[in-house]
Amino acid sequence: MGSTVFTAWQDRRMWKDLIRGLYEDAEFASAASDMAVDRIEGRLGQAVPDELRDLLRHTDGVLAEWGSGLVWSVEEIVDQNIRFRHDPEFAELYMSFDQLMFFGDNGGGDQFAYVRLPSGQNTGVYMWDHETDDRKWVAGSLTDYVQRRAVAEGDDWYK
Repeated sequence: MGSTVFTAWQDRRMWKDLIRGLYEDAEFASAASDMAVDRIEGRLGQAVPDELRDLLRHTDGVLAEWGSGLVWSVEEIVDQNIRFRHDPEFAELYMSFDQLMFFGDNGGGDQFAYVRLPSGQNTGVYMWDHETDDRKWVAGSLTDYVQRRAVAEGDDWYK
């Protein structure tokens, strides 16, 4: 039982410790409840990837790099995805966003997302370029995304 308690405590700290070690200016919100994270699935009709669910259960969003949304809050994930999917001007300018679940941004208009596959499999993190409508794979997981973003030079490390 002692090791289980230690593991649970260790898991709770993992995301915050990882991010604090990479971003000097990281700001964390209070943890999101399971019910709050479930609201993403209910509103977007799409499963929240396990790694994102885990992070949100430890902190309801992370700001870093001068206040940009490293990972958005539950509310912002829902609001931004609904806006992108239902904005008539976006529908004229861009391909559909229905397969994406945006969860963060670079502070300059580009967004980071998961791609929903029919199998439900997680294929990593993608970047959506707001100027070109390009959608490009940038990281194999949320942990990989957080790490790559921290060590890269420049705001558009993913291009």
